[in-house]
Amino acid sequence: MIPSLLSAFFASTSVVALAEIGDKTMLLAIVLAARLRAPWQILAGILVATMANHALAALVGQEVAGLLDAPWFRIAVALGFIAMAAWTLVPDKLDDDEEGFKHRGGAFLTTLVSFFLVEMGDKTQIATIALGAQYHNVLVVAAGTTLGMMLANGPAVFLGEELVKRVSLNATRMAAALLFLVLGLWQLAQILGWLG
Repeated sequence: MIPSLLSAFFASTSVVALAEIGDKTMLLAIVLAARLRAPWQILAGILVATMANHALAALVGQEVAGLLDAPWFRIAVALGFIAMAAWTLVPDKLDDDEEGFKHRGGAFLTTLVSFFLVEMGDKTQIATIALGAQYHNVLVVAAGTTLGMMLANGPAVFLGEELVKRVSLNATRMAAALLFLVLGLWQLAQILGWLG
């Protein structure tokens, strides 16, 4: 039981930490840090928004998997991971233009609302749904994906543009894509072994 929980936690953390590098929410963290100059409030906003968003995503994944625990659904989850590998290779851009940036309610509330909304339909949220479906544990998956989000965005808040200059976003995207691909192929191998 403990090894499977640790496996779910570390897979969730790794997938999101790697997928988040260069993602639009990471770019948002850099913009918020530069504009609001309140790193601890920004980190708190990212943490609360991610916990809420990813707990809901993991719950959706777990519930859908519980309702549709059939071989075809497990194959769909595996193919979803493989599709995420391809999606991860596409760089994100922050759609907000710099002149249109506005905030109300302080750095925490601005970050909380911004991150929650920007994360909707984002690849890390989709990955969290898939992880919830695979591991059937909302708490462990949400904790892992939240830690992954904080590992990626914490340095972005404090180091901002310096981090982007020093870390190869292409190499990080490749590593994240490889991790998604391995998870998808591993899931397919389990299914084929289970069916055969």
